[in-house]
Parts: sequence; structure tokens; C-alpha cells
Amino acid sequence: MAKAKKTKSDFISTGLVAQNRRANFDYLIEEKFVAGLQLVGTEVKSLRLGHANINDAFGVEHDGEIFISNMFIAEYSNKGYSSHAEKRERKLLLKKKEIIDIINALSRKGATLVALRLFFDNRGRAKLEVGLGRGKKNYDKREAIKNRELDRKMRIMGY
Repeated sequence: MAKAKKTKSDFISTGLVAQNRRANFDYLIEEKFVAGLQLVGTEVKSLRLGHANINDAFGVEHDGEIFISNMFIAEYSNKGYSSHAEKRERKLLLKKKEIIDIINALSRKGATLVALRLFFDNRGRAKLEVGLGRGKKNYDKREAIKNRELDRKMRIMGY
């Protein structure tokens, strides 16, 4: 049986492409930034189909610029003669002050830059929301689980 063809409505023109739900559980996010991404054409086409994974993505600094590493964008199936590497470092497009703030924060012990959401804005541009965070300890995670279950019980009881 033949596969159904993709229609115009199957493409993501604005809205969420990928989300890292585990980031808020594993990290205490102190500050969030929204950055543009430097992408090639086949990467954008693959993102519009929703073929991305940012669960393992993190930010690194090279020569005064911020890059996102370990972000997976699948190969575009209808590519021509050229394509892109699925897991390559992609440059984040940020303002100079934001770059300086991130570099200063990353120099502190335990700080990391984590990808939170990948989305298309209202103008159709790919954006990545990154969070500057610090890793949580196991007791912090247990406390978060306890608070979440308590909130759930309170909502059920109607308080």
C-alpha cells in the first residue's frame, strides 16, 4: 500500500517543533534566552516536518560565540545532491550582551546551557529557547516529585 502524500497542513509553519521535558526535572533553570539558529536549507525543511530531537542538546562556547551541540535534526528525505550532518554544532544567533552573560555564567562551576524548546516564531523563523541552569541533586528531584504529587492531590480534592 502506498504512503499517503504530505499535504500543506502537515508542515509546521509556526509553533512548537521539539521540547525537552526532562530539562526542568534535571536542571534548575535560572535564566532563559531565545536564540535564532544558523541552519542550512535541508535542516529547515526537516524541521518543518517535525523531525528533530533536542533532549541531549547543550550549549558550548568557541571563540566568543555560542554553539548548540548534540541537537539531532534528521536528514530531509527529498534531498537533492547535498544534505546536512544530523548532529553537528549549530551557531546560536544572540545579541552581544546575551553572549557575554552566557559565557560568564558558563565559566562558573556547575553551570550549563540546555536546550528547552525548538519552535518557529510568527515570522516562520526557527528559534531555540535555551536555559542557563545548574544540575539538580537527587534530593532536589525527590522534593520536586513530592511537590508535584501534593499539587495534584490538592487539585483533585478541590482546594
